[in-house]
Amino acid sequence: MPTYKAFENLKHHNAILHDSVALHSGIQLAAWSNNRDNITQYCDHHTLSLYIADGYESYHKTAYGWKNGGGPDRFCLMPKESESSWDIRDDLSFVHLYCTDEHLREIGEKIWDRSPAAFTLDEKTFSQDERITALYRHFLLGSDWHQQANQLTLSTASTLLLTHLIQHYSNVQWRLPGVKGGLAPVVLRRVLDWIEAHLAQPLLLADLAAQAALSEYHFARMFRQSMGLAPHQYVMQRRMAQAKRQIINSDLPLTDIALACGFNSASHFSNRFRAVYGITPSQLRASRP
Repeated sequence: MPTYKAFENLKHHNAILHDSVALHSGIQLAAWSNNRDNITQYCDHHTLSLYIADGYESYHKTAYGWKNGGGPDRFCLMPKESESSWDIRDDLSFVHLYCTDEHLREIGEKIWDRSPAAFTLDEKTFSQDERITALYRHFLLGSDWHQQANQLTLSTASTLLLTHLIQHYSNVQWRLPGVKGGLAPVVLRRVLDWIEAHLAQPLLLADLAAQAALSEYHFARMFRQSMGLAPHQYVMQRRMAQAKRQIINSDLPLTDIALACGFNSASHFSNRFRAVYGITPSQLRASRP
């Protein structure tokens, strides 16, 4: 896994690290808060900073002095080898996504079957983008990053965010290729059978796409065409259905059922189950005739 200098630098300042996870691709997510801090960042990687709460008194050093403009749902994009200085004068909560040129190139090759000599990203400060806001609020917030059952959600989010950066904030700005129709019935059946057989594992979008011999982008869109659900939504639906069936029809301990359905925390499993069915797993088992 790469070492991200922006992450290490923040650890030596006043910033408080609330959560961090390294995805299987090597991309890292980190949730921070900060107050009354001065930071200069210069890194050999890219950093996407997503403001979650506050940030109104976050100042960026420009050629014309210190300028603010932060707030919830603003974002900053700090490309590789850019230097930026920040004066955090009041509360700020934010999520960072760290990635490298290799991650961008991998996305480019998978989606467009193209790889430029170099990717350069635009530097952005206190910007707004509804798509970025929707992606991180839907996928990243309110989700336990360390639950293996959520790895598909996190890998999907990182792919979508990097795809959006390439489209709108890079030197190439390629248009997304069109995708028409769903998966062929035989391919869809192979994918669904594979999902059913691997519900206990931390599935990634790349795993599912490989079963159809497609890029993650094409697979996700064709799967939605076929099933009416995004892959991560379908997988969670199947995990919940399997859990309900085992709770009703077996005497397996609830912890074992949670593990068999891809959850490595009984409490997270219980909370997710209750959100879907309105009762906890223990309540359902107690209600059996």
